[in-house]
Amino acid sequence: MKPMIWRPEEKDEQVNQYLDHVNHAPYPAILISIFGLFCLLTILVLISSF
Repeated sequence: MKPMIWRPEEKDEQVNQYLDHVNHAPYPAILISIFGLFCLLTILVLISSF
């Protein structure tokens, strides 16, 4: 069983660099999705008004 006190290991820095490189929220995809839904809602409102 490992001890309860955490001590940095050699590979921790490499793991942190990898996670910083890979783990990012997909902001462009989120913005495009919101814009697409806004356009779809606008088109639906315009079509239903006629």
